[in-house]
Amino acid sequence: MIRAALILLPVLSLAAQAPSRPPAPTEETTIQRFRAHAKPRNVAPRAPLNAEERNTIRRFKEAKPSVVYVSAIAAGRSPGTPDVTKIPIGTATGFVWDEWGHIVTNHHLITVEEGGKRRGDVDEVEITLADGKTYKGRVIGYSFAFDIAVLQAFAPLEAMRPIPIGSSRDLQVGQSVMAIGNPFGLDHSLSKGVISALGREIGTNYSTRITNAIQTDAAVNPGNSGGPLLDSGGRLVGMNTAIVATKGEGSVGVGFSIPVDTLNKFVPLLIARGFLVPERMGFETLNAAVALQTFGIQRGLVVSEVSADSPASRAGIRPLQLDEKGEIKILGDILIAYQGNLIENNGQLMAMLELEPPGDEAVFDVLRDGQIIKVVLNLKPGKAQPASL
Repeated sequence: MIRAALILLPVLSLAAQAPSRPPAPTEETTIQRFRAHAKPRNVAPRAPLNAEERNTIRRFKEAKPSVVYVSAIAAGRSPGTPDVTKIPIGTATGFVWDEWGHIVTNHHLITVEEGGKRRGDVDEVEITLADGKTYKGRVIGYSFAFDIAVLQAFAPLEAMRPIPIGSSRDLQVGQSVMAIGNPFGLDHSLSKGVISALGREIGTNYSTRITNAIQTDAAVNPGNSGGPLLDSGGRLVGMNTAIVATKGEGSVGVGFSIPVDTLNKFVPLLIARGFLVPERMGFETLNAAVALQTFGIQRGLVVSEVSADSPASRAGIRPLQLDEKGEIKILGDILIAYQGNLIENNGQLMAMLELEPPGDEAVFDVLRDGQIIKVVLNLKPGKAQPASL
């Protein structure tokens, strides 16, 4: 009988069979290892700029020297002292109109307001050109009805680069436009879009409507006002003026521009005359905000002065009279309406006179001694001249 011998062989463990592994690297080890590979990336080749990009770049470079930064400055007094100081009240955009240093911008940018009421225009402006040099400027003409102001820049004439003028009557919805301005103080910012609509109406601060305004989706923000809207040829087709904002004052792609045809009609008149009002009425009125704050007059315009031998004096308009203490002695007349339209403030009256110049006569509703009466000012034809009311 054969017996099988049982031979026990040693069992090798898996640990003995597998090769040993180094411990896993720590996070710090990984970071230090990869730091050694730090070097600039290779620049990927880029295709040439397309024709549209090249045109945009070219037009911006051409227009930039014509766009200026406008700082409005009002006079004020330092607290606790009688010293008069200069107070910046806002910044915006303008553009060079001609080679004689005339700058065009929006009128509302140079207006001083207090408590929501207009007190007047700024005392002076500072105009910064594209090269960074700043010069003094003065307001020499403005229109309430069309929200246009003309400034004289006291800069070297050789530094004036007039912007090319286009036309707005042949614009089409969908064509490309560019806006250049100083939104939020960021000078010479470019935005681009299309004409979204034509023939819009936009309101002014003086209860008037600007017709044939251009609507664009090129980003327009606070500070863009007064800046140029250009077509793809780099020509001025509008002046950026207003935005629609749902919250705050940010752009939502709905901006409006005064058409260049309106500018080309009225800017030369403002340069030549200073005002659009054709007739001298012969009276002056208190600023509505001053009348409210000083005398509590909440309605209409208080007549403060009447010129001798003027339409106002011949019509019997009565001015305000004060005593030695500055208190009301005789209130005089308060202008309530012009040609049947209620008067809310000085600027609105000026705007109405611009839009509806009087012919041979001007009819006012006047509050006198507690009663409203009609007073007719007879205006001599052929005596038209620019003058304040």
